[in-house]
Amino acid sequence: MDTTDFHFNLLVNAALSVLGFLICYKVIPPFGEMFIQAHLFGIDQSKTTKAKVPEALGVICGAIFLIIMFLFIPVPFYKHLYYTENYKSFPHNEYIEYIAALLSICCMIFLGFADDVLNLKWRHKVMLPTIASLPLLMVYFVNVGSTTIVVPKPFRMYLGHDVDLSILYYVYMGMLAVFCTNAINILAGVNGLEAGQSFVIAVSVVIFNILELSGCCTEAHVFSLYFMMPYIGVCLALLIHNWYPSRVFVGDTFCYFSGMTFAVVAILGHFSKTMLLFFIPQVVNFVYSVPQLFKFVPCPRHRLPRYNSKTDKVEMSCTKYKYSQLNIIGKLCVTIFRLLRVLDVKDNAGEDGQYTECNNMTLINLILKFTGPLHERTLVVILMAIQILCSGIAFFIRYHLAKLFYD
Repeated sequence: MDTTDFHFNLLVNAALSVLGFLICYKVIPPFGEMFIQAHLFGIDQSKTTKAKVPEALGVICGAIFLIIMFLFIPVPFYKHLYYTENYKSFPHNEYIEYIAALLSICCMIFLGFADDVLNLKWRHKVMLPTIASLPLLMVYFVNVGSTTIVVPKPFRMYLGHDVDLSILYYVYMGMLAVFCTNAINILAGVNGLEAGQSFVIAVSVVIFNILELSGCCTEAHVFSLYFMMPYIGVCLALLIHNWYPSRVFVGDTFCYFSGMTFAVVAILGHFSKTMLLFFIPQVVNFVYSVPQLFKFVPCPRHRLPRYNSKTDKVEMSCTKYKYSQLNIIGKLCVTIFRLLRVLDVKDNAGEDGQYTECNNMTLINLILKFTGPLHERTLVVILMAIQILCSGIAFFIRYHLAKLFYD
């Protein structure tokens, strides 16, 4: 790719990203009123006021993102369209990747909005990203097709320098899409958290792409920037409205839209392992949540922190169960977490003393376990600081520790 070309393309993309931010910031409030009239609203459980807060505004964020990306389509290909008399030299592979990426994101926005409206069950939440990622995987199969990974140095004497994973590589990419979408969705419950963590991850990806522009996969990282910069624009606009005290809720639509956007650039940009490094808090939250997500320990529908109106602070939320009714895996998880001091367990709970009570297993409740009750704004600031710190750790691993395992 000519340096002048992609500099021009990125400049146009940046201008459209700023436009997307301004439009999104301006239209969210009036659309919020329309959503309330359409009965798409919720009540903020961590506030004394019970005002209606419009929900699922992530669909507006996603729609503006798609419009920006549609307007940008001719820019990377204008020279080929204008100067080429026949289409033999047209970069069909890059064009198809671009369209397939938009198709997967568009599908995820639609399915996410369906979830917000219909309130789907968790098993459907796993199926939706899998279905939406199929166009992306098909394009990867046709355009790239490489399923070979480099083996880390300690294992090369057993497995060789590289291994062809074949179909397992596509399973991995499909699981990446499922993880990215749901990992953001389950780390939620306080104002600004979903949009905030997504914004930090997106900025981290952009920094990584810029650092890699001088490497061997320049076009892949430019492709990622085409998607990430407009995403940052609309995400920042939504974050401003969603920050404490939240005037809108982002909904599952935004979580699905964000997760699929990250999965798209990671897969087609060929940096899926690095993308997972930027998801360190989400990975920790997922591992900590496994006993409840898989029903080894009773899991309420909402695990958001409990609000104390007297102190205007949020506290750990808890779940009650009879220890004797847990299966062996549930008992093992509770025992291990208890020994690691990451679970607050109270025996002989309940009026009859026959129940065991423990905090819901989320990163939010884990922080509250160590810090005690916090104001909601303080809590989300701590969570954002952890996300930023983990991005710094991710860069350290990627550019320093990785040298110990790879050439």
